[in-house]
Formats: sequence, structure tokens, C-alpha cells
Amino acid sequence: MAYDLKGKRIFVAGHRGMVGSAVVRRLATEDCEVITAAREDLDLVDQAAVNAWMQEQRPDAIVMAAAKVGGIKANNDFPVDFLYKNLMIETNIAQAAHEADVERFLFLGSSCIYPKFAPQPIPEDSLLTGALEPTNEWYAIAKIAGIKLMQAYRQQYGRDWISAMPTNLYGPGDNYDLNSSHVLPALLRKFHEAKAAGAASVELWGSGTPLREFMHCDDLADALVFLLKEYSGHSHVNVGSGTEVSIRALAETIARVVGYEAELVFDASKPDGTPRKLMDSTTLHRLGWNQARPLEDGIRQTYAHALQTEFT
Repeated sequence: MAYDLKGKRIFVAGHRGMVGSAVVRRLATEDCEVITAAREDLDLVDQAAVNAWMQEQRPDAIVMAAAKVGGIKANNDFPVDFLYKNLMIETNIAQAAHEADVERFLFLGSSCIYPKFAPQPIPEDSLLTGALEPTNEWYAIAKIAGIKLMQAYRQQYGRDWISAMPTNLYGPGDNYDLNSSHVLPALLRKFHEAKAAGAASVELWGSGTPLREFMHCDDLADALVFLLKEYSGHSHVNVGSGTEVSIRALAETIARVVGYEAELVFDASKPDGTPRKLMDSTTLHRLGWNQARPLEDGIRQTYAHALQTEFT
């Protein structure tokens, strides 16, 4: 299967976010027209507004990068926001897209959809085989519903719609708010501020032992455009870098990038989350994509960007 992007109108939902902006950058190298809708112009939780916008714009394809996102603390503090808003966003866009006869729809999930104790590396068929990690189950349930929504439209209406499951992401446009950010941008901010203040230590949540996989958002965007062109199937496709690192080792890498050595203090009273989470991206690699950059290179590029945009 090959879907030609030439001359296509592609709606990138969530274009201001880290993933959406990376997809927009990547699509700029294709011979297509990118359509976006700013939050102040279109409320994706408003069904009537989404229907009207979709009928007016009638895109040929959609990359669904819009979502209510956040880390462990945000998921725990605002469960309704993470479940309700994500369900509304994905169902509104999917039904409006169906009524507007959108040819291709690429829905983005999250690796947190998998069971807490899924086999490692995690294959696609691990979905719904066990209990979720409680610290982010609200977001995970909404994302699982989105995957099933793509499969349902494919089964009932023959829509050539697909899903991709990104691993943990980082890069330009990330969220550096310590109350809602993920671990990598949070550590970048903590080490940057420790360096500026001359602090002797940096505090981290948990034990530092959990293993995580990280992928630069521009690498994800390249993989997504590849899937949009080349993949048609019922199953979602994992998208990861294939490399994992402990939270302690991640902190040590970030310390090198920032150029500041500080004592790592682990707060064991805070949750670790899933002990290990590595995606099995064999399906993607067999399709022909395997181009993720080394983690330290990506972090250096990300920190350089943050120095210009976030830490000024």
C-alpha cells in the first residue's frame, strides 16, 4: 500500500504541541498542503464546532496529535480532564472526519496503553492483556478507546484509518512545567536551574531504577509520515527508538549535557510508575523505518533549543 501525499490537504490536529509541530515541520518537505486550527479558533471538545469546521475544510488526511497530556502528578490530580477531554477530542474528530469522507486518519496513542507488567519489549498484541499502570490509567483508557475507534471505522465503514503508538517523547516544544511535565524535560529544567543557582543537589522522584525508552519528536514525525504513506492495517504500530535507559542514567546524561554535576537525591516516597517500558518496534522496522537518533545527541539538540526559547 502506498498513499501519495502529493497535492493532499492534511489536517494536523494539535499543531502547536511538541508532536504536532514536529509533524508540521516534516510535512513541509512534502508536496502537500498542511491545514491547522488554533485552539482559540476551534474547540475540539465542541462537537458542533468540529463538525462545521470539517465540512468547510474537508481535508484528505488527518494526523491526530491533539490531546490533553501530562505526567504522573497531573494524571493523578485531574483524572476527569484526562479521560473526558481526550475522549471528546478523538470521537468528535473521528466522526466529523467520517462524515467529511476523509481518506486517511492517523491516530496517535501512547505507550501507557499497555499493561503495567506487559512483556518486554512490549509487542502490539499486549494491548488489553492486563491491568494498566494506575498513575496514568485515565489517559491510557482514552487512548485505548481511540485505537478501537480507528479499528471500528475500518471494520464498519471500510475507512483506511490507522493508529501509531509512540514511546516517551522529547524535543523542541516540550512542556517544562514541573507540575505537569514528563521526566526528561523536568530533569532538563531542574539541572538548568541547579546550575544557575549553584545548587548542590537535584531531587528526583522515585528510586531511579525504572527503565524508559525515549524518542526525539522529529524522529517520530518522520516515522508517522512514513506510516501515513506506507501502512494500511487493523493493528496499531509501535514507534520507538529501540533503546532504553534507567532514570538515574538519564539524569546523569542530562547533567553532562547541561554541564553541571550535582548530587542526585531520590525521593522514594514518590511513585516510580511502570518498572520497565520498552516498545517492540519490529513491525515498523520491517516496514522499512529505523532512523532514531542517539539519545544524548537528541538531548543536546533539545537543550540548545530550550536555551533559546524556554530558559531565557
